[in-house]
Amino acid sequence: MLVLVAPGQGAQSPGFLSAWLELPGLAERLGAWSEVVGIDLIAHGTTAGADEIRDTAVAQPLLVAAALASAEALGVTPDLLAGHSVGEFAAAALARVLTHEQALTLVRERAQAMAKAAAVTETSMMAVLGGDEDEVLAGIERHGLTPANRNGAGQIVVGGTKEQLTAFKEDAPARARMISLSVAGAFHTVHMAPAVESLREAARNVVPADPRVTLLSNADGRPVATGAAFVELLVKQVSSPVRWDACTETMTELGVTGMIELLPGGTLTGLARRGMRGVRTVALKTPDDLDAARELIK
Repeated sequence: MLVLVAPGQGAQSPGFLSAWLELPGLAERLGAWSEVVGIDLIAHGTTAGADEIRDTAVAQPLLVAAALASAEALGVTPDLLAGHSVGEFAAAALARVLTHEQALTLVRERAQAMAKAAAVTETSMMAVLGGDEDEVLAGIERHGLTPANRNGAGQIVVGGTKEQLTAFKEDAPARARMISLSVAGAFHTVHMAPAVESLREAARNVVPADPRVTLLSNADGRPVATGAAFVELLVKQVSSPVRWDACTETMTELGVTGMIELLPGGTLTGLARRGMRGVRTVALKTPDDLDAARELIK
């Protein structure tokens, strides 16, 4: 059983789209999508620096467009689809819940609304690696933080104010390593609540279709039966924790044997290698990885 997964914010790196522009039709596709999202996707994926593509309003549309473009280049219909955070919009488009243009339009609104919400209070995020999960979660709660991304494989990303994060780091759980993240704000926490209504308003203009492929939600890791339900979960997810650990548990339950991570791949397949033993993985980083992905599919 094959699962196709789309990465979330933070997976991007300067120039990651450059080699892909050599594929027939891909530059034209990205040019058209640039008109939809209101930014130059080609420039941001090739010549822009790290600070430019770290901007939430740029990173989110760029990541979704890259995932969709690499999926088109791969040309496979998987058994299962899932996305991490903003990657859910790419998964929704590939499951035919949304058209590519609808997904990108909603992502544009999401990104701008989240960037605006992040500017209200000085917040950030921190990765917690290792430690006893119950002790880590207790410490997160004690300091008023949110386990914004429960990624499995011993990784939890927490979000909150910088003061809360500093206090938590000084009170680190035993055997846990803390890594401060360079992000614009505390995504998937209550600090993103103002962005929820903005995205909900934009979503009212969309009539989703039901998924044609089994599609998992970050809310609880379970399959979602209708397009309307999935879009509502996309809206709520802006200020709710991402349960990627639950998604991978469902993949295991359903018998996934192979995972291909769309461009810019590496993060989710890395988690799978640690937490989904025995599952074959391929991360799409350059067009050269397409042959390995097709071999996995065979």
